[in-house]
Amino acid sequence: MRAFFSWLPGPSNVSRPEQLRAAAGALCGLLVTALFAHYVLAPTGTSIFMIAPMGASAVLLFAVPASPLAQPWSVFGGNVVSGLVGVACVRWLGDSLPMPLLGGLAVGLAIATMFMMRCIHPPGGAVALTAVLGGPVVHAAGFEFVLLTVAVDTALLVTMAIIYNNLTGRRYPHVQQSTTVNVHGTKDEAPTLRLGFKTEDLDAVLRQYNQVLDISRDDLESLFMQTEQRAYQRRFGVITCADIMSCDIVSAEFGTELEPAWQLMRNHRVVALPVLNRARRVIGIVTQTDFLEHGGLDSYSGMRSQLQRFLRKSGVTHTEKAEVVGQIMSHHPTTARLDTPIVDLVPLMANSGFHHIPIVDAEDRFAGIITQSDLVAALYQTRLAEAAA
Repeated sequence: MRAFFSWLPGPSNVSRPEQLRAAAGALCGLLVTALFAHYVLAPTGTSIFMIAPMGASAVLLFAVPASPLAQPWSVFGGNVVSGLVGVACVRWLGDSLPMPLLGGLAVGLAIATMFMMRCIHPPGGAVALTAVLGGPVVHAAGFEFVLLTVAVDTALLVTMAIIYNNLTGRRYPHVQQSTTVNVHGTKDEAPTLRLGFKTEDLDAVLRQYNQVLDISRDDLESLFMQTEQRAYQRRFGVITCADIMSCDIVSAEFGTELEPAWQLMRNHRVVALPVLNRARRVIGIVTQTDFLEHGGLDSYSGMRSQLQRFLRKSGVTHTEKAEVVGQIMSHHPTTARLDTPIVDLVPLMANSGFHHIPIVDAEDRFAGIITQSDLVAALYQTRLAEAAA
């Protein structure tokens, strides 16, 4: 009995809301696809409006939208190419081969063609088999069955997947986004990868594995990095943002004039000011870089006079010149909470180029700020503690 249960898959880590989201998406997607397909195809005289493989495509599109097998080209290309292969097998080999052999040949050739065209999509095999086993109606339609029914159904279903997934918070299409990009535009790897596993390591393992993975490469890389962070937390304990943040912070408001804001930064020797509203919620952040960029200070020639002109009030009611902090700040900055582990800030500061992370409490009110110096000091102290132990 134990041996039997060992064949069963492990429990799912997907939450119940995500399961319901996927199920509702498939319902909506197939319903809208069927209705629109009937509306589009009825004038053409086509009698087949929906085919069974669309149900399998819907599972991938709405339940695993991040899968490489569920991306728009994989879905559309896989279904249409497989359908064309199936119809071609019926047209040219249907009279010379028994139906079971013809079906197997169609699916095999469809898989080979999908590999060649980089559009692997499992339901494509079902489309190829449908073209072979669909009976007289499908055989009579021939290539029109693929170019009309299969293509229209797939295009409508993919369109619904794009709309539904993005409305429900799922990035789709899942464009490859490497976590190793260096924001400075140089060839160096992202700082977090210089001591951990490298991109070449991942590529080498994937080549050695030599099988199709139902997960994108960037997601796999991200999971590895998150696993490393959790292992670090377990090993050294959890240090939160509340433990290391600076609390006595000078800040600005949207209407703070530029010159006082600049003097505030100079007097306190800081390079950034969080911008708060009257409820002390973070609405932006202004840095020295913002002053330089908006002031047109792109060269050292005459920088002092240019900066003075930029900071000085224009003295007129209506002007295109920026007058207050709110006009030059970066809106909706990335923030972290008091209980956020500091290791979660490492990718943001090391890879994404953030130098200051405002910290907010449970009510999203400003509580403090963490700079790169704060983070480096905390990690250094942790390393010293490890060495002493």
